[in-house]
Amino acid sequence: MDKLVRSTDGNTSSQENSSRYDRICSNKIFLCAGAMLSCFLWGSAFPLIKIGYREFSIGSEDIAAQILFAGIRFFLAGISVVIIGSIQARRLILPKKTSVPKVFKLSFFQTVMQYFFFYIGLAHTSGVRASIVQGTNVFAALLVAGLIYKLEKLSMKKMIGCTIGFAGVVLVNIAGSGFGGGSFFKGDLLIILSTVAYAFSSVLLKKYTKDESPAVLSGYQFVVGGAALAVCGLLMGGRIAQASTAGVASLLYLVFVSAAAYSVWGILMKHNPVSKVAVFGFMTPFFGVVTSLLLLNDAASFGIVHILSLVLVCAGILTVNSSSSKNE
Repeated sequence: MDKLVRSTDGNTSSQENSSRYDRICSNKIFLCAGAMLSCFLWGSAFPLIKIGYREFSIGSEDIAAQILFAGIRFFLAGISVVIIGSIQARRLILPKKTSVPKVFKLSFFQTVMQYFFFYIGLAHTSGVRASIVQGTNVFAALLVAGLIYKLEKLSMKKMIGCTIGFAGVVLVNIAGSGFGGGSFFKGDLLIILSTVAYAFSSVLLKKYTKDESPAVLSGYQFVVGGAALAVCGLLMGGRIAQASTAGVASLLYLVFVSAAAYSVWGILMKHNPVSKVAVFGFMTPFFGVVTSLLLLNDAASFGIVHILSLVLVCAGILTVNSSSSKNE
């Protein structure tokens, strides 16, 4: 009888801790802070990838080296996530047998397809322009979640919020060099295709984290996807012929970006509707523009247009997150 009581108490305590964790992760302040952190990290990756290309002497036409560079980044990021997750769990974290196919499917969309297109596209356009174009990923994620997977309802309020936010993304490009500095077919179109892959990966991450840890899914899909990209790059003849201290530093920062941003994003996706998380994606291109302006001199300066665009982006986020029901 005592064992039964202790077992019941243990289950109750575990359920209470799980419920408390759910409430924290779905709290609007936690959601906002976590999503903004992820978006800042992703946005800062735009200029750092360009810097990495420069420091490792990877030309805009050297597709094989670009894919190899991406593969090294994500493989190391996956190892980092697995190590950190294992330290936290005090054991080696491994995916369940039933999760292995999910890891491969997620890695195909989230790492292989998304970044195959992204790394090649970014080599043929400016950091500012790529940041703006990638703003379409929010629309793509909501459409895939609502129309294809039927995970939630596409309400008018959500669509209005997305429209307002996207207006801010477009407006931020009015100042300075505008949409110049890149090729549509080699640059913009490939960036757009990467956002489609991102949309599917976001929805799959939402579905799969119901039964698996976000750290396990993120870590191992990076390992699998990164290895696939690296092997692909090597088979295509890609080589990293030159390395510098700045280049290694940029690579290590990009590894940190992937490990930290996707881990946080996965937790948010697990405990919140896709739309409430995905809409923060409008901040990624904004941060991408700002960091590109600061690090790459892609445009003249930061001015009133950029401030106004930030107001529109924030207004779009607030509109989507003002829903009274999670399923709205």
